[in-house]
Amino acid sequence: MTYLDTPAASPLYAAETGPIPNYLRVFALRPEAYAGWEHLAGSVRDGMDLRRYELVTLAAARRLGSDYCTLAHSKVLRDRFYDEPQLRAIVADHHSAGLDPVDVAIMDFADRVAADPTAVTSEDAAVLRGFGLSDGDVLQIVLAVCIRRFFSGVLSAVGAVPDEALRA
Repeated sequence: MTYLDTPAASPLYAAETGPIPNYLRVFALRPEAYAGWEHLAGSVRDGMDLRRYELVTLAAARRLGSDYCTLAHSKVLRDRFYDEPQLRAIVADHHSAGLDPVDVAIMDFADRVAADPTAVTSEDAAVLRGFGLSDGDVLQIVLAVCIRRFFSGVLSAVGAVPDEALRA
């Protein structure tokens, strides 16, 4: 679960119909921080195609070593966009998974931003522009990665483990 003592009851749990996810238990200690996260994450998600957002998030979560976020966003990709063998190929190596070249470039860029935002250059953005992405699209990818750095970082720093439903 987590090494923190989390509350047994919280307003954050009200909408849950099954077991309470471990990430919610963590944020139950600061519901206002979670509300801020939800608002920010929603505005970032709404600014881009959901499949692209999930591919970017998967690449970032993998780079950051977040099993929790990797599993959670892999589940979304499997449930909404790819079958199991396709998703396994993407997770194993997105370069050889049969993705469109633009998706490979986006995941490469997301990986680079997640690894070291200070190392990203205008040449990295130029690669994406070469695929027809606008500066606004590039910023959306950066935003998606950087909010993942926050969320994954919080979960990792408090020892939150992936929920059983995700591990299955």
